[in-house]
Amino acid sequence: MAPSAHLEQTIAEPLEFTGVGLHSGAPVTMRLLPAPAGSGIVFRRTDLDNFEIPAIGRNVAKVSYATSLMRQSVLISTTEHLLSALIGMGVDNAIVELDNLELPILDGSALPYVEAFLRVGIRTQRRRREYLRVLRPVEVREGNKFIGVYPGSGYRIEYTIDFPAPIGQQRASVDLAAETYGTFIAAARTFGYKADEQRLRDMGLIRGASPENAIVLGSKGPENGPLRFSDEYVRHKVLDLIGDLALAGRRIEGHVVAERAGHAMHTALVSRLLKDRSAWELAHVPVTAAPAEAASLRGTAIGSPALLGA
Repeated sequence: MAPSAHLEQTIAEPLEFTGVGLHSGAPVTMRLLPAPAGSGIVFRRTDLDNFEIPAIGRNVAKVSYATSLMRQSVLISTTEHLLSALIGMGVDNAIVELDNLELPILDGSALPYVEAFLRVGIRTQRRRREYLRVLRPVEVREGNKFIGVYPGSGYRIEYTIDFPAPIGQQRASVDLAAETYGTFIAAARTFGYKADEQRLRDMGLIRGASPENAIVLGSKGPENGPLRFSDEYVRHKVLDLIGDLALAGRRIEGHVVAERAGHAMHTALVSRLLKDRSAWELAHVPVTAAPAEAASLRGTAIGSPALLGA
């Protein structure tokens, strides 16, 4: 039998969350239910006769400011924070029931999910986990934006962002194989510039955004500080990336590098990777596998001293 770290898992008990969608502003109740081994993550619209949409790459809808899934014209929106928490905490199987089109934004991070998982427990199942092992590089480029995935042990992510002031450039590196998600990634919140608020609302976006669920950035820094980490912005981009790459259908074994990327490029990488069957294989981590490399998370905020020390 494989060690428990390489067996599939589900949540031990049902969980319920209520709130509003970040972009729609619509109220929503969401329930997470334990699911049998081999189920994967499946979304279920209880307001539409329990219509189900598996969280897999072929169901990705058009992506802009959030990641959405669609099947037969039924939409599930802003999935990335929940999927990130599930992958980050090693939950392979769950049913996600919701009574509206968009998941609740909660506090803008994945921390409420992680805290709930730890409260009810995560149950090991009698099935070996399959990993998507990267065999050769796959890359997506768009101008000065870039994302690629490469062969490597563990699940290592390196992310660089470069935003206008007051964020500037930040970099982070983390290996999820070392169980760092709950400590280093989950609490990082989504963020936006106050100057962009009206333009985005005019586009029908961020109707549910508030200082309670997003970092609001003015010209001198966050208007609703303090930050949870000095490099919270890049950590949140790592959080988003983990959630978007969950749409590969399995946890990745490999090394991901991203520079100035976003949801559209994250999901484009998933699509390109899955289409190139020579670039990956499904594999069980050997029982005798060497210990994962030690985790590290390096973050720097360049030219933004006001953001440090939070």
